[in-house]
Amino acid sequence: MTPRLSRAHIPLLATLSVFVLLYAAAALRYPGFLSWPVFRNLLADNAFLGLAAIGMTFVILAGGIDLSVGAMIGFSSILIAKLSTQQVHPLLAIAVAVVLGTGLGASMGALIRFTALPAFLVTLAGMFFIRGLGFVISLEAVTIKHRFYDAISDFSLQTFPVVTVLFLIALAAAMYLAHYTRFGRNVYAIGGNEQSALLMGLPVGSTKVWLYAWSGFCSSLAGVVYTLYTSSGNATAGTMLELDAIAAAVIGGTLLSGGVGYVFGTLVGVLILGLIQTIIIFEGTLSSWWTKIAIGVLLLVFILIQRFLQSRGARS
Repeated sequence: MTPRLSRAHIPLLATLSVFVLLYAAAALRYPGFLSWPVFRNLLADNAFLGLAAIGMTFVILAGGIDLSVGAMIGFSSILIAKLSTQQVHPLLAIAVAVVLGTGLGASMGALIRFTALPAFLVTLAGMFFIRGLGFVISLEAVTIKHRFYDAISDFSLQTFPVVTVLFLIALAAAMYLAHYTRFGRNVYAIGGNEQSALLMGLPVGSTKVWLYAWSGFCSSLAGVVYTLYTSSGNATAGTMLELDAIAAAVIGGTLLSGGVGYVFGTLVGVLILGLIQTIIIFEGTLSSWWTKIAIGVLLLVFILIQRFLQSRGARS
């Protein structure tokens, strides 16, 4: 009996195919593209986007949305930078930022749970609120000058970048959380059919709170990675990045309707976005705005694929 390809695997397979074809085409066109330094930078340059996209993937899997992830990156980065200039050790500043980011995410999740307001509206308000908090801390970028950050930079230059290590650790943890824990199974069940999840006795309300807390944790950790990557904090960091995170998740095969998707697919989606930027840099004659055009086309294609799969599923 010939095994049939699952409908849920088609978007992921399409994503992998696009990545392989793009990478192969770029390797053939540009000398030196197929090298370790290029791939190393591809991961490092997109580490904070990848972390935000991990949290976004879980939210979309549950049928929700989180528009605050970009603002959380800016808030976390400027908070860490400002605390570091006040003689607070960066490790303590990082802990404070991550705890606050997780708490803000949980607060939005609680509002969604107890008020039954749409996640779009709650996280939109959260986006403005958190971005405003960042500008209250500082209107300008703040450079971090500390031996801890100097040591991180030296380590990254000599070996694998620390930002990439943090991203890959978070990715592995997210994959385990999604596929091997009760929380992950609850997220998929809620995204598949929330009413059925309630009838099965699953803790839908508390799962939503933990879900947005997890998203807040991931995006605040992305803010930490931003400070390690740039040795600075900036309240404007992550502006519109929530849209890139959504695009990475969708291109990675996560259905916007919820219930179907893979964290690994989001990794490939992030790499595709980064690959497009790298190709444009290597080309040298194209405007950086072509990145947005290419992402828009890809996103439309994957949304159409999702729509086709949903219509086939409804007929069957």
